Amino acid sequence: MNQKPPFRAEHVGSLLRPKVLHDARAAFDGDLTKPVRSGEKRSSPELKPIEDAAIREAVALQERAGLQSITDGEYRRRSWYQDFVLGLDNTAIRFEVGPLSFADYQGNRAPSPRIYIEGKLSRKQPIMVDAFTFLKGATKGTPKVTMPAPSELHFFGGRDVIDRKAYPDLEELWADLAAIYRAEIADLAKAGCTYFQLDNCSFPLLCDPKFQSAFKAIGEDPQKLIDGYVGVINAALEGRPAGSTFGMHLCRGNNRGKWLGEGGYDYVASMVFERVNVDAFFLEYDTPRAGDFSPLKHVPKGKHVVLGLVSSKVPDLESAESLKGRIKEAEKHIALDQLCLSPQCGFASNFLGNPLTVADEEAKLRRIVEVADSVWH
Repeated sequence: MNQKPPFRAEHVGSLLRPKVLHDARAAFDGDLTKPVRSGEKRSSPELKPIEDAAIREAVALQERAGLQSITDGEYRRRSWYQDFVLGLDNTAIRFEVGPLSFADYQGNRAPSPRIYIEGKLSRKQPIMVDAFTFLKGATKGTPKVTMPAPSELHFFGGRDVIDRKAYPDLEELWADLAAIYRAEIADLAKAGCTYFQLDNCSFPLLCDPKFQSAFKAIGEDPQKLIDGYVGVINAALEGRPAGSTFGMHLCRGNNRGKWLGEGGYDYVASMVFERVNVDAFFLEYDTPRAGDFSPLKHVPKGKHVVLGLVSSKVPDLESAESLKGRIKEAEKHIALDQLCLSPQCGFASNFLGNPLTVADEEAKLRRIVEVADSVWH
């Protein structure tokens, strides 16, 4: 088994909140879809001890399942991206229902976020260091920090929601974002973090023809967007700390069991897999919406792919044999030594969580460890 990340058995980051934390967060936040702005409180003295206790339980669950990489379940967050975005000056998030909103298999839709940049972005203090420091003290495993990729601040809104006085030229936005991320990564490294994960929806959603059409309709070239996003991510990782590992999760949307997009990775494979300066790609492969494994041929030797074969959206437990069979299919396009196994996404990209129980979640994590131990013994 791997002695440094990514490990053969992985998970993406977020975990289902226990009821006490779910209820406390709901009481504090109210409606998850209400507009929010930077500077608004994201926690409270009453919420923190509940979070602390729940994180210790989440760490125990991960260690009990046999995982080596450990997160705090993202328990201190409203959602996977909001708290990082709102930790910057001059940001706001609003929610809308439209043709590109989250959907389930019955066609039901839920509001989707748009990130507004209302002035020059800045970061006055570390955003995630305190949360990481607590996690590091709570586990003997390898603590992992997850954060939204810098591309997401543009993708979930585009040019129209970026203040033109602050950023008449988007190159200035990219430069500010890259500098902010470099500073945050450096502060996390000083606190002892060696394992980082950037969460990215833009690349896989741009594989969906309807997203390509939507961007073309507002005058954007999807291929140029991808090129720009690759550039800002690599700029954010310049001077990355020695000995650190960086992964990137490519997500098609995950909101209470709903999803945003579909389409294989072919549209972005050569640009993303060959050019983005990370060590591992966490790829969703839990349903036919993800396409086949052929794009994996673009992953360079020396980089890993964490196959997201286990669904975090439904409670049904995947069989060990079916997972092993799919790993063998992937081997036709990439060496087994470059592969690892995980859920396709987190179990709770926002605090409301997906339609599973904590017992379902733990069973799936145990199954991942069981299969990884068998395949990479």
